[in-house]
Amino acid sequence: MSEQPEETGDERADAALTGLDRLPRLPVSDHVAVFEEAFAGLEETLAAADDQ
Repeated sequence: MSEQPEETGDERADAALTGLDRLPRLPVSDHVAVFEEAFAGLEETLAAADDQ
């Protein structure tokens, strides 16, 4: 897996991506749920940016 940047520059996006740090410790069968959580957090961040 490629290394992720330390920060995106947006605290909300960074918080959404933090969960991806769990992937190496989880079985592959659990990865989809982690990706879905991160995706949902990123969607919320984008939706909030549209509202501003």
